[in-house]
Amino acid sequence: MLNHIIIMGRLTRDPELRQTQNGVSTVSFSISCDRDYVAAGAERGTDFVDIVAFRKTAEFVHDYFSKGRMIIVSGRLQIREWTDKAGAKRRSAEVVADSVYFGDSKRDQDFNELPESVEVPF
Repeated sequence: MLNHIIIMGRLTRDPELRQTQNGVSTVSFSISCDRDYVAAGAERGTDFVDIVAFRKTAEFVHDYFSKGRMIIVSGRLQIREWTDKAGAKRRSAEVVADSVYFGDSKRDQDFNELPESVEVPF
């Protein structure tokens, strides 16, 4: 079986860094991705995808990405089942990031503060 996804888009909000009870860094964020296909007479559709990352990858995203930045995420799709406050069963899909990359060019952002290369182990 294969569960691998590569997705590119812009962050819709700043990444939120938290720590689990065991002290593991985790970050969650959302990206918007325009669809390639446009039906005749329609506007281009946009998908909003929730992403979660852990450990060094989470810290890297938190330190170097913010709302509006282009990001490339490689990871796996995960479906979570949970119960809301009203007791209803819910499902949500998210991408668990294994690695992330800058998706914009140097001319798009001020990269003076960034290291020349960053290795992100997961």
